Amino acid sequence: MSPQTLSKEEGEPLELTCEAATATAQHTHLSVSWYLLQAGGSPATEIISLSKDFTLLPGPSYTERFARGAVRLDKLGAAIFRLSIGSLQPSDQGRLFCEATEWIQDPDETWTFIAKKQTDPTTLRIQPAVRDFQVNLTAKSTFTEGKPLELVCLVLGSGRDPQLQGVWFFNGTEVARIDAGGVLGLKKDYNERASQGQLQVSKLSPKAFSLKIFAAGPEDEGAYRCAVAEMTRAQMGSWQLLQRKQSPDSHVHLRKPAARSVACLTQNKQQAVWEGEALTLLCKADGAESLLSVSWWHVPPGQTQPEFVAGMEQDGTVQLGASYGTPTNRGHARLEKTDWATFRLEITSTTVTDSGAYECRVFERFRSQARGLSWTQKMSITVKSLASSLQVSLMSRQPQVKLTSTVDLACVVGPATLTSRIVISLPESKLTVNSSSRVQELAINSNAAVECSILSRTTGHLQLAVIWYFSPISSNASWLRILELDQTNVVKYGDEFHTPRRKQKFHTEKVSPDMFQLHILHVEDSDQGKYRCAVQEWLLSANGTGYKLGEETSGVTELKLRPTGTKVRVSKVHWTENATEHGEAAMHCSLESAGGSASLFSVTWYWAREHSGSKMLAHLQHDGLLEYGEERLRRRLRCHRSSPTDFILKLHRVEMEDAGEYWCRVAEWQLHGTPSKWVSQASDESPHMVLTVLPSEPSFHSRICSSASLIYFLFICPFLVFLLLVSALCLYWKARKLSALRRTAQREKALWMDLKGAGDGPATTREEQEEDS
Repeated sequence: MSPQTLSKEEGEPLELTCEAATATAQHTHLSVSWYLLQAGGSPATEIISLSKDFTLLPGPSYTERFARGAVRLDKLGAAIFRLSIGSLQPSDQGRLFCEATEWIQDPDETWTFIAKKQTDPTTLRIQPAVRDFQVNLTAKSTFTEGKPLELVCLVLGSGRDPQLQGVWFFNGTEVARIDAGGVLGLKKDYNERASQGQLQVSKLSPKAFSLKIFAAGPEDEGAYRCAVAEMTRAQMGSWQLLQRKQSPDSHVHLRKPAARSVACLTQNKQQAVWEGEALTLLCKADGAESLLSVSWWHVPPGQTQPEFVAGMEQDGTVQLGASYGTPTNRGHARLEKTDWATFRLEITSTTVTDSGAYECRVFERFRSQARGLSWTQKMSITVKSLASSLQVSLMSRQPQVKLTSTVDLACVVGPATLTSRIVISLPESKLTVNSSSRVQELAINSNAAVECSILSRTTGHLQLAVIWYFSPISSNASWLRILELDQTNVVKYGDEFHTPRRKQKFHTEKVSPDMFQLHILHVEDSDQGKYRCAVQEWLLSANGTGYKLGEETSGVTELKLRPTGTKVRVSKVHWTENATEHGEAAMHCSLESAGGSASLFSVTWYWAREHSGSKMLAHLQHDGLLEYGEERLRRRLRCHRSSPTDFILKLHRVEMEDAGEYWCRVAEWQLHGTPSKWVSQASDESPHMVLTVLPSEPSFHSRICSSASLIYFLFICPFLVFLLLVSALCLYWKARKLSALRRTAQREKALWMDLKGAGDGPATTREEQEEDS
């Protein structure tokens, strides 16, 4: 190859030829290699070689380009070897040369090289292509305290697949960078905030960089700027700067707390209730979602001093006023949080003294404001007295008699129908599922995948259904159905897993024809336990009817969390209580310590009785939201947090069926991950509390209702007496009518006799007439 100097632009093609020949008398082979020698004294880099056995081998740095045909070596004729590079890169700059090696085969068939020569180099200079670009920073000019703040650095222009480095500046100081290889570097307190899940710096796309603060505060107010540099990698791995651009400063300000409005209303839209009825008041706040606390106050008629009814702190702790939480008024008031902005106050059995004005006070605390802000709304309620409204009215109504005739229907049997019977013979199931057990230990907030592997199947076109089960870590845990992927690939969630949060956490995937996986996102303490699958084989007919051939259950996969150092301890005091039927009962659950300031707690209450499985009664979430195992329990159960360490479950109008064992499970929640989210990281369960229900003394009403003869006497006898009175009145009325008709007939007869006597004979005296009449 003749020595030469070439100047090329990035992206242009290159072709170099090398002539190599041998005049050795013996039979020899040649191998030819192309090399690149860059400045700096580094060893030569192999581009591509043709071996002595005619095999093409790319160098390590050119493997990817060789695979897509961008680097080639062709033999033209007997002695010409051509190197082709389809699109030059800046890293191809340097001195290129060709090396030929002559090989001879020994009698033992091994090859030995006998000569090696190199051409003079070709100097190649590459002018990088012009890749002008602009950098823009997109961000909202204001942000709300405690809410996410995201700034995105966008590159407009540049070439295809650029290798970019992004650098972030805050108030003129570099705080973060992502180099062209994706390595993240954080400075100052940004590194600590990122390790706590409060901040994330990432590359959204090849031309977009993101700086996201998940809960921004006053310290994040200021000027932001990003700088982007286009880099190229030299052949030995070092990065070289091509060009650098930066965005203008973007000033971000803390938004002042927006004014909220609070609305008070009753659940049934009516502001009057009867004495003894339940009164349900709702307090709703609008605006951006935030942690709120609430307090309810009552001003009786004729008074000006408000009386505290109930309150809920941001962590869900509930306090009741002196008149609503004393033993004599147990269950009189209850306060629940139905969503982040709605607080529900219920007075279960009202009295006339509950009339008056009710005031809802909503409070929001900000880190930048020591006092926070509050909003108030009032409404008037009237409790109508039953005693003053009772009125008795008697109405006379003509009785009506209806005659109903009864018609007996005769069944008519038609001619017999001849049917043929078809017997379907189903194939024997050959289904087997991996029954081995395993244990997975995971870090908190990581994702898990539980496998369900099918070892053998029945031949034919059969459909599979997979059901996933879960058994939590509990002293009385049973297998719960998570979800089912039926034979038509429809997903159905179990009763315990039908909430939006659990649907998002659990989903199943068919990885291959013989492998299913259950994915569990953001694993937390409550996900610890045992998992297994059941696989069913189904034969589907043409009309859609399914026949289940067989079912097999897998082995158990146990999920465990690596210890986090956090330990929740629930008081282990054993407790029993006797409650009277129709009365009330209270179960207590206490923590030995209130935990750290960064922790929130949730409590779940369970119930079980002999020879029956456990049942979830109520779940007070870490953010104060309350959900019930069954909606019908809402009227009789009350679950609240009475202090930072105490949880109470109250049962109203106790029934005999409520007897059994009660227990609680308390979980501690903390922020984990990026973006950060609340995750339960530890929990503990209380001992089982035994509740015995004693029958109540029969009251006057219950005695009446329990006696059938007394019911007949009180309700049927008055009806019979009424019928007898009506019959007597009818007979009396008919008798009087007959008597009146008789007297009228006698008078007409007497008058006729008087007229006859006046024409034929002597007149009768007045006394005779009276006697005749």
